[in-house]
Amino acid sequence: MTNNIVVVSEYALEQRLNEVEQFYLTTSKKQSNSSKVTSAVKDKDKEKHIANFKKRQQDASRREAAAAKRMQELMRQFGTILRQITQHKWAGPFMQPVDVVGLGLHDYFQVIEKPMDFSTIKTKMEAKDGTGYKNVREICADVRLIFKNAMKYNDERDDVHVMAKTLLAKFEEKWLQLLPKVDEEEKGRKEEEVEAQLDMQLAQEAAHAKMARDLSNELDDVDMYLEDLREMVLQKCRRMSTVEKRRLGTALTRLSPDDLNKALLIVAENNPSFQATAEEVDLDMDAQSESTLWRLKFFVKEALQVQCKNAASMGENHHHHHHHHNDNNNKRKREICDALAKTSQKRSRKIP
Repeated sequence: MTNNIVVVSEYALEQRLNEVEQFYLTTSKKQSNSSKVTSAVKDKDKEKHIANFKKRQQDASRREAAAAKRMQELMRQFGTILRQITQHKWAGPFMQPVDVVGLGLHDYFQVIEKPMDFSTIKTKMEAKDGTGYKNVREICADVRLIFKNAMKYNDERDDVHVMAKTLLAKFEEKWLQLLPKVDEEEKGRKEEEVEAQLDMQLAQEAAHAKMARDLSNELDDVDMYLEDLREMVLQKCRRMSTVEKRRLGTALTRLSPDDLNKALLIVAENNPSFQATAEEVDLDMDAQSESTLWRLKFFVKEALQVQCKNAASMGENHHHHHHHHNDNNNKRKREICDALAKTSQKRSRKIP
């Protein structure tokens, strides 16, 4: 039962680690692929955004309400333009859908791709089911379509063509008066969308940063738990034989200088009087606790495996570059190896 809990916990931990890693990889790619304009959010600006993040979240609904109110006002002003156009004496032919059958216009749908009229526009403007117009530009496009359809189907000399052309000119004149407000609102909308996207990104970053911190703490707990288990195993290990100690001493001499220093630090952990960094080191294998000996054995085995893998990939250039540094390390290594050899000789003399 305990093993199952550990496996499930391990799987959940791995899943969350993958999620955090994937998030930061995706974010990094987005930033590198984005244009200079969109990616030019300076660190200072970003810090300011993060500092104001909570306040901005609270203001989000208020901003949405204000934007909706402004859009309603634009719709109202556009409605005024529509009334002025539809109340014109020539607006009659455009108020309802063209009676194709009644007028015998058999080729109408072949010429006109998308029929439009003011009653259809009015219905769409009043729609509450989400099928209505999103902004005034969409309404403007349909009003133009009414008159352009009429001008396209009817000959230039035809009354309907002339009436459509006249009303379109009047509409365009009034639309130009409203256009600056429409442009201003659209610009504000775009800025708010950028702000909203940044807020969302910051929210995701904050959430994943918290997840990363929590994971880090959990991994620390796992490390401590594993260390406790390791210590428990070491304490229950059998006594190491004299031959095994000698082999361990020999294996220590094959370690790299860095790994050798780490091995000496392992000895020092359970032996405060042992000077791991002293110029002369006297490492008495028989004087070490069983726990220390087995920890050394596990460490040496792992270190030598890594060392073998790395040895194959090391190039000549790397060797020359670190030549002087390696000379110093090798000198230190020889001193420690000599100390191990002397200790080994002392012990071997005692063995009958």
